[in-house]
Amino acid sequence: MILDILAHAEQYAALNSRFQAAFDFLRRADLAALPVGRVEIDGPLHAMVAKGPGRAPMDALMETHDRHIDVHYVLDGCETIGWKARPDLGPAAENPDPRSDAAFYSDKPVAWTTLSPGMIAIHFPEDAHMPMLSGGEVHKVVVKVPVE
Repeated sequence: MILDILAHAEQYAALNSRFQAAFDFLRRADLAALPVGRVEIDGPLHAMVAKGPGRAPMDALMETHDRHIDVHYVLDGCETIGWKARPDLGPAAENPDPRSDAAFYSDKPVAWTTLSPGMIAIHFPEDAHMPMLSGGEVHKVVVKVPVE
């Protein structure tokens, strides 16, 4: 997992050939005006825009992805994301749907990070994460970067 601000994102561009396009997308002037839901960026690179009330940890599950890296970017509000190393997870809470590239776990996070506007959190397939935790409203974008 990487936690930083978008202004420092260039130092991570070499980690994946599509990271630069993801960071450029997050710098769009009209980012806050994008509709909630899936936004196509370029080929397999896409984003999910979320806007709404955050969740409580007791109402959320840990999640992992095999084929995508999540680049979380908060536009408004504050979001806490729980983290746990994937090898330390117990069994999946339900049978994963391979079409969704998401598996969910009842495990509890062992670390917490809080993102405020302008911050990014990058979660790789090795990172189980519990996103969208907040006591208020959160407006965020998650760019789904294919694993190379």
